[in-house]
Amino acid sequence: MSARIEDAGDRLIIWNGNTAKRGALSPELYEAINQAMEQAQEPRIRSVILTSEGGFFCAGGNLNVLIERRQLSETQRRGKVDELHDLLRGIRACPVPVIAAVEGGAAGAGLSLALACDLIVAAKDAKFTAAYVKAGLVPDGGLTSAMARLLPRPLAMEMCLMGRPVMATRFAELGAVNRLAAPGKVMEEAMVLADHLAAGPRVAQGVIRGLVAQAYETSEADQLDAERDAMAAAAGRDEAAEGIAAFLEKRPAVY
Repeated sequence: MSARIEDAGDRLIIWNGNTAKRGALSPELYEAINQAMEQAQEPRIRSVILTSEGGFFCAGGNLNVLIERRQLSETQRRGKVDELHDLLRGIRACPVPVIAAVEGGAAGAGLSLALACDLIVAAKDAKFTAAYVKAGLVPDGGLTSAMARLLPRPLAMEMCLMGRPVMATRFAELGAVNRLAAPGKVMEEAMVLADHLAAGPRVAQGVIRGLVAQAYETSEADQLDAERDAMAAAAGRDEAAEGIAAFLEKRPAVY
């Protein structure tokens, strides 16, 4: 099985099981991610974790499949890329935070997949690579947009123009990775993050992730309006009543 969803009660874990091809993208992985994004609408789900089996997060697109696409028209090839982009849009639109748990490394569209998530836990020896140029290709999956938000321009250029890998430790220094873990311990750290999220206010967390995501592309004036509307709505919810009461009573909130 090249992809599966583990239902862990308050969280969903998407396992990329394409171990023979270092977690390369597959139709089964697309299906699992899309299904998990739909299932995440359930109120009991507080986070989604995207990870892999076999020691490598995702090697990106299958080059054999890309070779076959030469026979398609350019319009048809655009449609195939749009399928990837729709997948990433689905992750961005998820109502709960999505955590990438990266063992080994993430390359090409696999890096796009990791950077589309809200939080990233990576093994200290993991490598992030944008090696499209080595195959005569160019980045897709919103990779250049994500890099522009997270990385200094010279580093983004070096990664994309030269295809050189960057260690997770460097990404962490730049704030592009939330937590580093010992190899083989990434899921443990991801579960700690999921535990923290599970104890928080689900609706407020979903609104927050949406506000932060849109802030990169929204004017300050529009963002102020968005925050005003979100705050006015939040102040009337039961989550706020419980959170404020717990703060004033000096006790843990129960959401």
